[in-house]
Amino acid sequence: MARVVVDVMPKPEILDPQGQAVARALPRLGFDGVSDVRQGKHFELEVDDSVDDETLAKIAEGFLSNPVVEDFVVRRVAS
Repeated sequence: MARVVVDVMPKPEILDPQGQAVARALPRLGFDGVSDVRQGKHFELEVDDSVDDETLAKIAEGFLSNPVVEDFVVRRVAS
């Protein structure tokens, strides 16, 4: 078995109202120095060693993300 992480983030040109809300709230909570926040999704998959990178990319692009407004990164990590 292999552990795979897929991180999905809004594309830079897409507005991120959730991230903006967090960025505005931080100073009110006493946290200064944060100029921008982008909120995304993080997936961890346990897959058979036979699952290749092309298949993982298809899963990320076709199911875990919306490629019109989101970018994704797939990486295998040590278990």
